[in-house]
Amino acid sequence: MTNDAPAQTAPALQIDIVSDVMCPWCIVGYRQLEQALAQTGVGAFIRWHPFELNPQMPPEGQNTAEHIAEKYGASPEQSAQNRAHLVQIGQGLGIDFQFTPDSRIVNSFAAHQLLHWAQEHNLQHPLKLALFQAHFTQGRDVSDHTVLVDVAETVGLDRAKAAEVLESGSHADAVRELEGVWTGQGISGVPAMVFEGKYLVTGAQGSDNYTQVIQQIMAEKAAG
Repeated sequence: MTNDAPAQTAPALQIDIVSDVMCPWCIVGYRQLEQALAQTGVGAFIRWHPFELNPQMPPEGQNTAEHIAEKYGASPEQSAQNRAHLVQIGQGLGIDFQFTPDSRIVNSFAAHQLLHWAQEHNLQHPLKLALFQAHFTQGRDVSDHTVLVDVAETVGLDRAKAAEVLESGSHADAVRELEGVWTGQGISGVPAMVFEGKYLVTGAQGSDNYTQVIQQIMAEKAAG
């Protein structure tokens, strides 16, 4: 089960995941999906698609707790409880969420451009996971071009070419177009997973629910 190269000779399911690197529930949902695929023994070809939770986020970003309070009206206590809940969930999924008082939400448009380019080199999936780790575990600024190039290099992408993609903005229009495609289809929150191009599952639904979805789709494929 992978993004750019199938783990099996013929992947059983096409799964498109609309996601933002800034979204903790996106990596939670993916890990839950991963568990469901392992439990069912079904192979999958996964593609990631761009979505910006905060397209107007300025270059300097914003403190996470401050941002959550402004956007969702959460009190400091509620925000802390939510982060503690995410940490607990993450521990069961192999995700090391490291939230600190200095954690920041940043603009993710440059990261989406790099991910779009990485797909051309069959390395989008490892880059996406590496960006999640850089942001949520290492506390790195994944809007910073130097950080993005560093992360790209760790998954086997060419450092100089990655820098060129970011500096030239060569994939910016394509990312904007893709974002428009998904929002035009009614996607307003992430993660949003589309199975086989027709079954939409929104939010991090848990491995049991993903297992049921996969089993139902596989039964329909077998019957059809």
